[in-house]
Amino acid sequence: MTTIAIIGAGRGLGAAVARRFGAEGMSVALISRSQGKLDALAEDLGKEGIHARGFAADVRDPESIAAALEAATETLGPIEVLQYSPLPQKDFMRPVLETTPADLKGPIEFSIYGPVAAVHQVVPGMRFLGENRGTILFVNGGSAVKPGRAVTGTSVAFAGQAAYAQLLNEVLGEEGIQVSQLIIGGRIIEGDPEKDPAVLAGILWDLHTRRDTFRHQVSAD
Repeated sequence: MTTIAIIGAGRGLGAAVARRFGAEGMSVALISRSQGKLDALAEDLGKEGIHARGFAADVRDPESIAAALEAATETLGPIEVLQYSPLPQKDFMRPVLETTPADLKGPIEFSIYGPVAAVHQVVPGMRFLGENRGTILFVNGGSAVKPGRAVTGTSVAFAGQAAYAQLLNEVLGEEGIQVSQLIIGGRIIEGDPEKDPAVLAGILWDLHTRRDTFRHQVSAD
């Protein structure tokens, strides 16, 4: 049994992805800052027959991310899928002329240093699984491809993450490791035909299994 590690796991998209991939037989490593919330989510998923465990980490601390992913591998089994989808903090979203160098530190740690640390931790294990097994999934808001003047931190940092993801797609694709990015315009909305968490989880599953698409965008809002 292999594992999907969801960085930024919560009760919205993270839980939906856990259910989708868990239904296919994967173990689920739930990663976010609050161990208590993770344990409660893992317990709820367990009642649905999904093997899930929580591992607390701060995405702005690369050593914390690496340690959580190592613990997940030791506890649940090799990580076949990594999803990087933490929700940005509100103070990352300032108007462009009010954004100082200090204001960009958090978004860059969050959206660039965090995923780089995560990727370096999981890629060796994905290589060991063999060709056409490993997958890295990035989930971003619309400012990753269309910067917004009122959300400067995420616009700058998401753009950097998108560039990093595309470079990974080119290089790791040569080894059979799939790298894909899901862009979600606007809010995730329960019951929406395009942006319901379960619908988005299905898209992420397709990106993992079909292995032929780098970027999929849902809604340009």
